[in-house]
Amino acid sequence: MATAAATDWQTQILDLPGLKLEVIEAGHGDPLIVLHDQEYLNTGWPYLDRLAERFAVTVPSHPGFGQSTLPEHFDCVDDLVYAYLDLLRTLRGGPVRLMGLGLGGWIAAEIAVHCSHDLKRLVLVDAVGIKIGGPTERDVADNFIMDAKEFLQASWHDAEAGAKVMKLPSPELPEEDIVTLLRNRQTTALIAWKPFMHNPKLRGRLGRINIPTLVVWGDSDRIVKPDYGRAYAQAIPGARFTLIKDAGHYPYLEQPEAFDAAVLPFLTEEKA
Repeated sequence: MATAAATDWQTQILDLPGLKLEVIEAGHGDPLIVLHDQEYLNTGWPYLDRLAERFAVTVPSHPGFGQSTLPEHFDCVDDLVYAYLDLLRTLRGGPVRLMGLGLGGWIAAEIAVHCSHDLKRLVLVDAVGIKIGGPTERDVADNFIMDAKEFLQASWHDAEAGAKVMKLPSPELPEEDIVTLLRNRQTTALIAWKPFMHNPKLRGRLGRINIPTLVVWGDSDRIVKPDYGRAYAQAIPGARFTLIKDAGHYPYLEQPEAFDAAVLPFLTEEKA
Protein backbone atom coordinates (compact mmCIF):
# COMPACT_ATOMS: atom_id res chain seq x y z
CA MET A 1 0.00 0.00 0.00
CA ALA A 2 1.33 3.40 -0.97
CA THR A 3 2.26 5.76 1.81
CA ALA A 4 3.11 9.43 1.88
CA ALA A 5 4.99 11.68 4.25
CA ALA A 6 2.84 13.55 6.73
CA THR A 7 1.41 16.73 5.22
CA ASP A 8 0.88 19.93 7.14
CA TRP A 9 -2.88 20.38 6.87
CA GLN A 10 -4.20 23.70 8.05
CA THR A 11 -7.78 24.14 9.27
CA GLN A 12 -9.66 27.40 8.90
CA ILE A 13 -13.22 28.67 8.98
CA LEU A 14 -14.39 30.56 5.90
CA ASP A 15 -17.20 33.10 6.02
CA LEU A 16 -19.65 32.51 3.18
CA PRO A 17 -23.06 34.19 2.82
CA GLY A 18 -25.05 33.00 5.84
CA LEU A 19 -22.62 30.18 6.56
CA LYS A 20 -19.33 29.36 8.28
CA LEU A 21 -17.50 26.64 6.38
CA GLU A 22 -14.72 24.53 7.91
CA VAL A 23 -11.97 23.65 5.43
CA ILE A 24 -8.61 21.94 5.61
CA GLU A 25 -5.95 22.98 3.13
CA ALA A 26 -2.48 21.86 2.07
CA GLY A 27 -0.22 21.71 -0.95
CA HIS A 28 0.79 24.03 -3.76
CA GLY A 29 -0.06 24.38 -7.42
CA ASP A 30 -3.37 24.45 -9.26
CA PRO A 31 -6.45 24.38 -7.02
CA LEU A 32 -8.27 21.11 -6.36
CA ILE A 33 -11.43 20.87 -4.26
CA VAL A 34 -12.30 17.48 -2.75
CA LEU A 35 -15.88 16.96 -1.54
CA HIS A 36 -16.10 14.18 1.01
CA ASP A 37 -18.52 11.31 1.51
CA GLN A 38 -20.99 11.08 4.39
CA GLU A 39 -18.88 8.83 6.65
CA TYR A 40 -16.03 11.25 7.16
CA LEU A 41 -13.88 13.06 9.69
CA ASN A 42 -12.29 16.12 8.11
CA THR A 43 -8.62 15.45 8.66
CA GLY A 44 -5.61 14.55 6.57
CA TRP A 45 -5.73 11.09 4.95
CA PRO A 46 -2.95 9.46 2.90
CA TYR A 47 -4.85 9.90 -0.37
CA LEU A 48 -5.22 13.61 0.39
CA ASP A 49 -1.51 13.85 1.21
CA ARG A 50 -0.68 12.46 -2.23
CA LEU A 51 -3.03 14.88 -3.95
CA ALA A 52 -1.42 17.74 -2.02
CA GLU A 53 1.94 16.81 -3.55
CA ARG A 54 0.54 17.97 -6.93
CA PHE A 55 -2.18 20.49 -6.12
CA ALA A 56 -3.34 23.14 -3.68
CA VAL A 57 -6.03 20.98 -2.07
CA THR A 58 -9.07 22.37 -0.29
CA VAL A 59 -11.32 19.94 1.58
CA PRO A 60 -14.45 21.54 3.01
CA SER A 61 -16.69 19.98 5.61
CA HIS A 62 -20.14 20.14 4.03
CA PRO A 63 -22.59 22.51 5.73
CA GLY A 64 -23.88 20.62 8.75
CA PHE A 65 -20.81 18.36 8.84
CA GLY A 66 -17.73 18.71 11.03
CA GLN A 67 -17.50 22.26 12.35
CA SER A 68 -19.39 23.83 9.44
CA THR A 69 -22.63 25.51 10.39
CA LEU A 70 -26.02 24.45 9.01
CA PRO A 71 -28.33 27.36 8.19
CA GLU A 72 -31.90 26.75 9.33
CA HIS A 73 -33.29 26.87 5.79
CA PHE A 74 -30.89 24.22 4.43
CA ASP A 75 -32.82 21.01 3.80
CA CYS A 76 -31.63 19.59 0.47
CA VAL A 77 -28.48 18.96 -1.56
CA ASP A 78 -29.24 21.99 -3.73
CA ASP A 79 -28.57 24.23 -0.72
CA LEU A 80 -25.08 22.74 -0.41
CA VAL A 81 -24.52 23.21 -4.14
CA TYR A 82 -25.18 26.94 -3.94
CA ALA A 83 -22.91 27.22 -0.90
CA TYR A 84 -20.09 25.66 -2.91
CA LEU A 85 -20.79 27.93 -5.88
CA ASP A 86 -20.21 30.78 -3.43
CA LEU A 87 -16.96 29.09 -2.35
CA LEU A 88 -15.76 28.85 -5.97
CA ARG A 89 -16.12 32.62 -6.28
CA THR A 90 -13.64 33.11 -3.43
CA LEU A 91 -10.87 30.91 -4.85
CA ARG A 92 -8.03 32.29 -6.92
CA GLY A 93 -5.94 30.64 -9.60
CA GLY A 94 -8.50 30.18 -12.35
CA PRO A 95 -10.89 27.26 -12.95
CA VAL A 96 -10.50 24.52 -10.35
CA ARG A 97 -10.42 20.76 -10.53
CA LEU A 98 -13.28 19.21 -8.55
CA MET A 99 -13.39 15.71 -7.06
CA GLY A 100 -16.45 14.31 -5.32
CA LEU A 101 -16.59 11.09 -3.29
CA GLY A 102 -19.89 9.28 -2.65
CA LEU A 103 -22.28 11.92 -1.33
CA GLY A 104 -19.67 14.50 -2.34
CA GLY A 105 -19.84 13.08 -5.87
CA TRP A 106 -23.54 13.86 -6.01
CA ILE A 107 -22.85 17.42 -4.88
CA ALA A 108 -19.99 17.78 -7.38
CA ALA A 109 -22.16 16.57 -10.25
CA GLU A 110 -24.88 19.06 -9.34
CA ILE A 111 -22.30 21.87 -9.20
CA ALA A 112 -21.06 20.98 -12.70
CA VAL A 113 -24.64 20.88 -14.00
CA HIS A 114 -25.43 24.29 -12.52
CA CYS A 115 -22.29 26.11 -13.60
CA SER A 116 -19.09 24.64 -15.05
CA HIS A 117 -17.25 27.80 -16.14
CA ASP A 118 -15.40 27.84 -12.78
CA LEU A 119 -14.39 24.17 -13.23
CA LYS A 120 -11.55 22.65 -15.24
CA ARG A 121 -11.95 18.91 -14.62
CA LEU A 122 -14.39 16.72 -12.72
CA VAL A 123 -13.79 13.39 -10.96
CA LEU A 124 -16.70 11.43 -9.50
CA VAL A 125 -15.80 8.51 -7.23
CA ASP A 126 -18.53 5.97 -6.36
CA ALA A 127 -21.00 8.84 -6.44
CA VAL A 128 -24.66 8.70 -5.51
CA GLY A 129 -27.32 11.13 -6.71
CA ILE A 130 -29.05 9.62 -9.78
CA LYS A 131 -31.90 7.18 -10.32
CA ILE A 132 -31.31 4.33 -12.78
CA GLY A 133 -33.81 1.67 -11.64
CA GLY A 134 -37.59 1.54 -11.52
CA PRO A 135 -39.77 3.23 -8.89
CA THR A 136 -39.63 0.22 -6.55
CA GLU A 137 -35.96 -0.65 -7.16
CA ARG A 138 -33.32 0.51 -4.68
CA ASP A 139 -30.22 1.85 -6.45
CA VAL A 140 -28.35 2.90 -3.29
CA ALA A 141 -28.05 0.59 -0.29
CA ASP A 142 -29.55 2.01 2.90
CA ASN A 143 -26.56 2.20 5.21
CA PHE A 144 -28.71 3.84 7.87
CA ILE A 145 -30.22 0.46 8.74
CA MET A 146 -26.91 -1.45 8.65
CA ASP A 147 -24.82 -2.25 11.69
CA ALA A 148 -21.07 -1.69 11.45
CA LYS A 149 -20.35 -5.23 10.24
CA GLU A 150 -22.98 -5.09 7.49
CA PHE A 151 -21.80 -1.66 6.42
CA LEU A 152 -18.17 -2.76 6.10
CA GLN A 153 -19.18 -5.85 4.11
CA ALA A 154 -21.18 -3.68 1.72
CA SER A 155 -18.66 -0.88 1.37
CA TRP A 156 -15.30 -2.69 1.31
CA HIS A 157 -13.88 -5.51 -0.79
CA ASP A 158 -11.99 -6.58 2.33
CA ALA A 159 -14.23 -5.87 5.32
CA GLU A 160 -11.48 -6.72 7.82
CA ALA A 161 -9.18 -4.13 6.25
CA GLY A 162 -12.03 -1.64 6.32
CA ALA A 163 -12.55 -2.18 10.03
CA LYS A 164 -8.95 -1.06 10.62
CA VAL A 165 -9.29 2.08 8.53
CA MET A 166 -12.84 3.39 8.78
CA LYS A 167 -13.72 5.65 11.67
CA LEU A 168 -17.26 4.64 12.58
CA PRO A 169 -19.15 5.55 15.75
CA SER A 170 -17.97 3.23 18.53
CA PRO A 171 -16.93 3.43 22.20
CA GLU A 172 -13.27 3.31 21.09
CA LEU A 173 -13.43 6.68 19.33
CA PRO A 174 -12.97 9.96 21.20
CA GLU A 175 -16.29 11.49 22.19
CA GLU A 176 -15.66 14.51 19.95
CA ASP A 177 -15.29 12.26 16.90
CA ILE A 178 -18.44 10.29 17.77
CA VAL A 179 -20.45 13.51 18.05
CA THR A 180 -19.10 14.71 14.70
CA LEU A 181 -19.89 11.45 12.92
CA LEU A 182 -23.43 11.34 14.33
CA ARG A 183 -23.98 14.96 13.32
CA ASN A 184 -22.79 14.07 9.82
CA ARG A 185 -25.36 11.27 9.63
CA GLN A 186 -28.09 13.54 10.92
CA THR A 187 -27.33 16.10 8.22
CA THR A 188 -27.17 13.39 5.53
CA ALA A 189 -30.63 12.21 6.54
CA LEU A 190 -31.95 15.78 6.46
CA ILE A 191 -30.69 16.61 2.97
CA ALA A 192 -30.85 13.22 1.23
CA TRP A 193 -33.61 11.10 2.76
CA LYS A 194 -36.55 11.98 0.52
CA PRO A 195 -36.08 10.92 -2.18
CA PHE A 196 -33.37 8.63 -0.84
CA MET A 197 -29.83 9.62 -1.92
CA HIS A 198 -30.79 10.97 -5.33
CA ASN A 199 -32.31 13.80 -7.31
CA PRO A 200 -34.88 12.35 -9.76
CA LYS A 201 -33.99 15.04 -12.31
CA LEU A 202 -30.19 14.86 -12.11
CA ARG A 203 -29.58 12.01 -14.56
CA GLY A 204 -31.41 13.89 -17.29
CA ARG A 205 -29.38 17.02 -16.58
CA LEU A 206 -25.92 15.46 -16.65
CA GLY A 207 -25.72 16.18 -20.37
CA ARG A 208 -25.15 19.83 -19.43
CA ILE A 209 -21.69 18.99 -18.08
CA ASN A 210 -19.18 20.25 -20.63
CA ILE A 211 -15.83 19.67 -18.95
CA PRO A 212 -13.59 16.57 -19.01
CA THR A 213 -15.02 14.07 -16.53
CA LEU A 214 -13.70 10.84 -15.04
CA VAL A 215 -16.01 8.43 -13.20
CA VAL A 216 -14.13 6.03 -10.90
CA TRP A 217 -15.72 2.98 -9.25
CA GLY A 218 -14.72 0.12 -7.00
CA ASP A 219 -15.65 -3.21 -8.58
CA SER A 220 -16.79 -4.59 -5.21
CA ASP A 221 -18.94 -1.61 -4.21
CA ARG A 222 -22.25 -2.92 -2.90
CA ILE A 223 -23.46 0.49 -1.72
CA VAL A 224 -23.76 1.67 -5.34
CA LYS A 225 -22.85 -1.07 -7.78
CA PRO A 226 -20.60 -0.60 -10.85
CA ASP A 227 -23.54 -0.56 -13.28
CA TYR A 228 -24.74 2.55 -11.47
CA GLY A 229 -21.36 4.13 -12.13
CA ARG A 230 -21.47 3.15 -15.79
CA ALA A 231 -24.89 4.81 -16.09
CA TYR A 232 -23.44 7.94 -14.49
CA ALA A 233 -20.60 8.05 -17.02
CA GLN A 234 -22.86 7.32 -20.00
CA ALA A 235 -25.04 10.32 -19.11
CA ILE A 236 -22.10 12.78 -19.15
CA PRO A 237 -20.84 13.71 -22.63
CA GLY A 238 -17.36 12.30 -23.22
CA ALA A 239 -16.95 10.99 -19.67
CA ARG A 240 -14.48 8.17 -19.03
CA PHE A 241 -15.28 5.26 -16.72
CA THR A 242 -12.59 3.44 -14.74
CA LEU A 243 -13.15 0.37 -12.57
CA ILE A 244 -10.78 -0.25 -9.65
CA LYS A 245 -10.27 -3.96 -8.93
CA ASP A 246 -10.61 -5.37 -5.42
CA ALA A 247 -12.06 -2.14 -4.07
CA GLY A 248 -15.42 -1.22 -2.62
CA HIS A 249 -17.06 2.16 -2.05
CA TYR A 250 -13.78 3.76 -0.96
CA PRO A 251 -11.16 2.86 -3.62
CA TYR A 252 -8.99 5.80 -2.51
CA LEU A 253 -8.63 4.07 0.88
CA GLU A 254 -8.66 0.42 -0.16
CA GLN A 255 -6.57 0.47 -3.36
CA PRO A 256 -4.61 3.74 -3.16
CA GLU A 257 -2.01 2.86 -5.80
CA ALA A 258 -4.65 1.89 -8.38
CA PHE A 259 -6.66 4.98 -7.46
CA ASP A 260 -3.63 7.23 -7.97
CA ALA A 261 -2.88 5.55 -11.31
CA ALA A 262 -6.42 6.27 -12.49
CA VAL A 263 -6.93 9.77 -11.14
CA LEU A 264 -3.60 11.62 -11.15
CA PRO A 265 -2.91 11.39 -14.92
CA PHE A 266 -6.43 12.63 -15.62
CA LEU A 267 -6.14 15.54 -13.18
CA THR A 268 -2.81 16.64 -14.63
CA GLU A 269 -3.89 16.48 -18.29
CA GLU A 270 -4.10 19.82 -19.98
CA LYS A 271 -6.01 18.78 -23.10
CA ALA A 272 -9.70 17.91 -23.12
